[in-house]
Amino acid sequence: MRSFLYAVAIGLVGAALLHIVIILSLPSFTGRDAYTRVQTFGETNRFFALASGGDTIAPINDDPAMKTAVCAFSVENGPIRLFADGDVPFWSLAVYDSASNEVFSMNDRTSVSGALDTLIATPIQLIGIRKAVPQELEQSILVEMRGDEGYAVLRTFVPAQSRQEAAAAFLGEASCELFTAEQ
Repeated sequence: MRSFLYAVAIGLVGAALLHIVIILSLPSFTGRDAYTRVQTFGETNRFFALASGGDTIAPINDDPAMKTAVCAFSVENGPIRLFADGDVPFWSLAVYDSASNEVFSMNDRTSVSGALDTLIATPIQLIGIRKAVPQELEQSILVEMRGDEGYAVLRTFVPAQSRQEAAAAFLGEASCELFTAEQ
């Protein structure tokens, strides 16, 4: 009788673990993970603002005090430069790989000049850049990306209705482009 109860307990624990693994892995099997959704709703190497609600199939920005823009990118053909500057009280950036693992994050308090100026590149690309840093990247934060694809999430704080226009301009003018050094 004792061995039977032991076998049942082991079976229940195993079944619980199996169910947890299945539930946590479902997004990657269904194509409904964050990276796949970001790719679907906007073109690559361009920030697009998330909708504030309504009848849209695009991802929705739930927090009325924050405005969000997302950019899917690929560093396969070269580094990606993220740049944004504007009169907003707070902004934050998070960079994720294609498996939605956070690679890098920062905000306006940790940036060099208060502006977003970040270059995302593979380790090999960064070696070449660090050998002779182009003048336009002297103040940039260099981020190493292990994979070729990922996405960036840029958020800005909107403390009052009167700041909506500045937040929209900040996100609208943010760039997520392939970097080419000026010669």
